[in-house]
Order: sequence, then C-alpha cells, then structure tokens
Amino acid sequence: MNGAGDRLKAAAARFAAQWQALAPEGPVGLAVSGGADSLALMLLMQEVAPRNFRVATVDHGLRPESAGEAAMVGAHCARLGIAHQTLKVSLTKGAAIQERARAARYGALGGWCEREGLAALVTAHHADDQAETMVMRLNRGAGLRGLAAMRAVAPVPGVGGHRSIRLPLIRPLLSWRRAELAGLVQAAGLVAVDDPSNRDPRHERVRIRDAMTSAALFDCNGMAASAAHLADADAALEWMADRLWAEVAAETDAGQAIELACPVDLPTALCLRLLERVLARFGAPPPRGAELARWRTAMAAGGVATLGGVKGDARRGIWRFTRAPAHRR
Repeated sequence: MNGAGDRLKAAAARFAAQWQALAPEGPVGLAVSGGADSLALMLLMQEVAPRNFRVATVDHGLRPESAGEAAMVGAHCARLGIAHQTLKVSLTKGAAIQERARAARYGALGGWCEREGLAALVTAHHADDQAETMVMRLNRGAGLRGLAAMRAVAPVPGVGGHRSIRLPLIRPLLSWRRAELAGLVQAAGLVAVDDPSNRDPRHERVRIRDAMTSAALFDCNGMAASAAHLADADAALEWMADRLWAEVAAETDAGQAIELACPVDLPTALCLRLLERVLARFGAPPPRGAELARWRTAMAAGGVATLGGVKGDARRGIWRFTRAPAHRR
C-alpha cells in the first residue's frame, strides 16, 4: 500500500469508532461543498460506511464558479461510485448573506434527506469551526447553551417536515483539525474548492479565524474539548429541569393554564429552563435569552408580564401562565 493509502486507512480507523458512536439506523446524507473539510468527510465515510450514504452539493448561485464546483464534486463521486445530487437554491446578494445562505442550505439539504428517506444529515464541522463558534458566542455574552457551541448530534436547523422526530444533524469530525482533513484530501490527490468568501473580512467568522490563527495563544483542541464539557453540563441541566417540571408544574383549567410552584431558592438557570417549557407548551416561539431573563425577573418580583403571547402572573405566589388576550385594534 502506498503512503497516501496508509494515511487514509489510519485516519479511517480513528474515524470508525467516532462514526459508530453516532451512526443512526439506515443510510445518511452527506453535505459536500467541495471544500477540503467535506471532501475529507466523504473519503472517510467511503472507507468506514461504503454504500450507506449519498452526497448532495448545494449550489447557491452566488458565484459564477459554483455550478462548476458542484459538478466537480459530482465527478469525484462518480469515480468513487457514490450517488450525488446538486441542489440549487436562489439567493440575491445583499445584507446577512451568510445567514441567509445557511438557512437556504439547510432547507435544501433537509428536504433532500426527507425525499430520499435518509436517516440523518452529516456535515464536516471540525474542531477549528467549534473553537471559532465558541469565541463568536463569547463575544456576544452567550450563556451555557450557546457556549457549548455545536453538538455532535442536533436537529437540522429549521427542518421539521412530516416526521414526528426532527431530522438529525450529525457532526462526526468535531475532534479533527482543519489541517489534518486538508492533508487527507491532498494525499488522496483530490482538488478542493477554494471559496473566496472564506477569506472575506466582512464576515465575522473570517475575522475571528484570522485573529485565532495569527497568535499561538489559542488552542482549538482545548476549546473544542471545553465546548464538549459545557454541552455535558447543559445536558445535566436539561435532565434536572425535566425532573423538576414533573414536581412543580401542573396544568389547570382543562389545560388552558399552567401553574409553577417554584421554590424561592431555585437557581436562575433551572428557573429559565422551566419557563422555556411553559412557552413550548403554549406553542410560543423560542425566546431570546435576554427576553427570557426579564420575564423571570418579573415573575420573581411577584409581577405580571407577557412573553411570546403567554401571560405570566405571580401576584399570588404561584406562577400562573395563560394565553395573553389578543390585542384590540
């Protein structure tokens, strides 16, 4: 076996255990843009789970080269015997382009997975991405859930469809560095796409990446490990909040109201989790952290406040929640 083959086999042995810990039942869909990260994911999956995945490339149509890049991924897949499909989305240039492109991308990929009957969507987010996300959220004053950054398994953003359980998004490469993934692709003789937007300083992530790579003070592996520990702590809070809900929450008035008998010394973090569950029971949209914190403060002060169309009244000690009356014209 040549050196490139040995390198891929060694990487696949490492990847196999990680994938087996996350793999769902049934075939999965890989999001492959043609960049080095996603091409490396495709190579590793071909070694570990051949014939159990398909590939899709999203063409945003924002650059003249994008159609050719999608075709290049298709050609790589054809040589390897992997099913490939290009998903075209329509976007106009303008403000918040990366955010809009991300939403369109996940929408297209999620729809593709559902049409093809795929069990999950798999992406190539890695340790460097994780560290960058953590720093971006630190700059915004994020709490525990935000600082836990990307999870190895999470719902695909904005995709629910007809399934009773939302489509899973799996990230099996969160412990891998960008450089080692690029090395696998280079050793395999594949040419990766070079997207100039990844170097455009108008984008926050690019500025964060430049700052982190220009100094030796940042340890991406350490930050990614910290994000994993924070995710464990977040899961522990969820576990406790589920049990606390069963003890202190009650539906009244034939399910039209919810009452919480919150202990006076209940930690704020757990109280916020209970309030999130109240909103979810009434079908309210997920709140912003600052809004939820203000709602809790009003309740703790024995007041009345509304959030997401749900009215909270704590004037009688027990926190009582009902649908807020519709505004009169």
